[in-house]
Amino acid sequence: MYEIRDINLAPSGERKIKWVQRNMPILGRIAEEFKVTRPFEGLRIALSVHMEAKTAWLCRVMAMGGAEMHVTGCNPLSTQDDVAAAVAAGGIDVHAWHAATEEEYNAHLCAVLECRPNIIIDDGGDLVHLMHTKYTDYIPDVIGGCEETTTGIHRLKAMAAAGELRFPMMMVNEADCKHLFDNRYGTGQSVWDGINRTTNLIVAGKNIVVAGYGWCGRGVAMRAKGMGGRVIVTEVDPVRAIEAVMDGYEVMTMEQAAPLGDVFVCVTGCRDILTAKHFGKMRDGAILCNAGHFNVEIALDELAQLAAERYEARNNIEGFVMPDGRSLFVLAEGRLVNLASGDGHPAEIMDMSFAIQARSAEYLAKHRGLAPDVYPVPREIDRAVAFTKLETLGIEIDSLSDGQREYLGI
Repeated sequence: MYEIRDINLAPSGERKIKWVQRNMPILGRIAEEFKVTRPFEGLRIALSVHMEAKTAWLCRVMAMGGAEMHVTGCNPLSTQDDVAAAVAAGGIDVHAWHAATEEEYNAHLCAVLECRPNIIIDDGGDLVHLMHTKYTDYIPDVIGGCEETTTGIHRLKAMAAAGELRFPMMMVNEADCKHLFDNRYGTGQSVWDGINRTTNLIVAGKNIVVAGYGWCGRGVAMRAKGMGGRVIVTEVDPVRAIEAVMDGYEVMTMEQAAPLGDVFVCVTGCRDILTAKHFGKMRDGAILCNAGHFNVEIALDELAQLAAERYEARNNIEGFVMPDGRSLFVLAEGRLVNLASGDGHPAEIMDMSFAIQARSAEYLAKHRGLAPDVYPVPREIDRAVAFTKLETLGIEIDSLSDGQREYLGI
């Protein structure tokens, strides 16, 4: 059973999956292990992650481990129809297509939850939210779940603090092998892949305003600087602001940055980062994009109200003409620019992230009965993924001697 655009697109999607598979050796090793151990035998897994090639490979690895997979995307513009077709052609239940309306997107989420999942793999928290609002009768079947991204973990922690979370969730994003690499190096590269591919403009010499200096913001700023951009950082956290200063960036408020920026990249996970008071000060030709999970960081409704005219400037770029003649350009409808305008994170980066996902789901399958709460990924999983990554790179590192372990109290 599947809901996709066109099953005939499967060969194209299959080529994409094969390409990332050869560049994701950690997940490949886990796949070989799962074929033997079958940790998910008899379990139903509902997954909502960006439906592109790396995710498709994760779905297949979980299926090799015995899971009955039911999958969809986590963003209406990040699904690649040929990949969805390849997933369906391989026998996995998939409900996703590119440019889904809000109603279609929600229907796809509901469709995968109709399986009454035992494990949930979420990216942004939409599946967990639906389970706690629309599918509460299914909650007794849930062993637990894994959350991929910062935004989803914010939602989970709020639910846990309010006593509303009704099953255990693993905080995959908090694992070192996820956020230190995926958020920093993955987001840093893929955001600029998306921007550059969409605009066909140079970065060198431009003023790049990065809103938010978490791990994702650090990566976006680092790559912009590396390409010759002059980077300005805006923050609300004083410690992160100092970090940005000492990393060599200018730090100021968004109101101060608004008239200076050529490209604005929002990476905060919060709403209303760019609003009417900023749009009125921006340069003609300013480019606005979002790298946070939800399309709430740019106040598009306010921008639309201000605009005297809207037009398609280029594929995936919408121009908003202000009454004074200035034009501001929004990429990918204000959605995740690295996925809505590109292929997402590099395969080698997602190899680590999805290895953490697979191992965390395996942990849940082996440790049933955990109390409802948010849980860190066990340190041994993080270290095992890191050591495997080094092995695939052909790198050896030192180990502590008994004397050193005694000295350190280990």
